[in-house]
Amino acid sequence: MTPHPHLDQAQGFTIPSRNVRGRIVRLGPVLDAILSAHAYPPAIERLLGSALVLGALLGSTLKDVDGQMTLQAQTEHGVVSLLVADYRGGELRGYAQFDADRLVELGTDPSLFGLFGKGYLAITFDLATTGERYQGIVPLEGASLASAAEHYFFQSEQIPSIVHIAVRHDAGAGCIAAGLLLQHLPEGEVGRERLHVRHDHPEWEHVQALAGTLRDDELTDTALPLTDILWRLFHEEEEVRITTATPLSKGCRCNVDHIRDVIGRFPLDERRDMAGDDGVITVDCAFCSRLFPLTLDSFGSQH
Repeated sequence: MTPHPHLDQAQGFTIPSRNVRGRIVRLGPVLDAILSAHAYPPAIERLLGSALVLGALLGSTLKDVDGQMTLQAQTEHGVVSLLVADYRGGELRGYAQFDADRLVELGTDPSLFGLFGKGYLAITFDLATTGERYQGIVPLEGASLASAAEHYFFQSEQIPSIVHIAVRHDAGAGCIAAGLLLQHLPEGEVGRERLHVRHDHPEWEHVQALAGTLRDDELTDTALPLTDILWRLFHEEEEVRITTATPLSKGCRCNVDHIRDVIGRFPLDERRDMAGDDGVITVDCAFCSRLFPLTLDSFGSQH
């Protein structure tokens, strides 16, 4: 199947005169491929779709092509106990754990607080080239995952940010999810004000006003190129610099050799405890729902 020209990509851009950088993302077949591994109800589809868009928006900012961004929302007593999405080299994966019976009680359009209660949002960047890890953790607050991400940037990075995410599921057309990320860059030059500690700078207020005109139906319009959305929003600016778009794909990294290697590190008696009466250890990948059966004999003489 030929990829849709306006789907499954992340487009970067900057607006130099406003000290703004951004990303715009739209997911289609990739999102459907990830969701198809699970029988998620609509509310969880929308939540995971939002998480995957946010993962693509943030992960595609990595200059380290082998680096990884992991987003995790978690709570102990919420309807959704765990939400995970990660990005590496244009590959996305994600899943959600939730209480199906309690979810029904929330109705068809539950709030973020209804789904999680008092939870937290953790965003982690792992850089492959240096081995460094950067992580920020904030309370899971706001009306949506997008507003929780804005709170993360305000608390953890002190960078004024706008995150707009939209998800729709049309009968026969699959699930479409899209998002826009805008950030006011730190200026930090000697003798000049530090923009990253001010959220009321005129340049940023101007960009906020323009971004506020973006509609959900524009973001998720599969016939509308992402660059056309940027033109609609910012065509009166002096210059908008477009970077090369990043293609996005489903990227679950589970494979039988890796799993055998991990299980093989356990002592023989512990592997026997893992196995069923038939002598088979069955490993379930939470991301893609694939089952990997491994016989005890397959580990050979490992102890």
